Amino acid sequence: MVTAEVKIINESGLHLRPAGVLTQTCIRFKSEIILYNGERKIIGKSVLNVMAAGVKKGSTVRVECSGIDEEEALKAVVEAISSGLGEGSGEVKPLFQK
Repeated sequence: MVTAEVKIINESGLHLRPAGVLTQTCIRFKSEIILYNGERKIIGKSVLNVMAAGVKKGSTVRVECSGIDEEEALKAVVEAISSGLGEGSGEVKPLFQK
């Protein structure tokens, strides 16, 4: 298992679009990906679970990855969150690609 902490920079926290981008990032990996907002456990591969957690801007979340590709998964999730999950660049990125 590998862990890291990262701060949420999105103005509106993890609402639908960034939650979808986070979930899409997580499902690319075989590892289990769990985020913690305080004591609240958030399943990274569930968009509903991510949205229901109500994570606000400025919150620090702990990311835990465990599995065969845990290092790659942790790096991708931390980079995605640190970069704003597709927001703030002025470019709207699709949630799902064919």
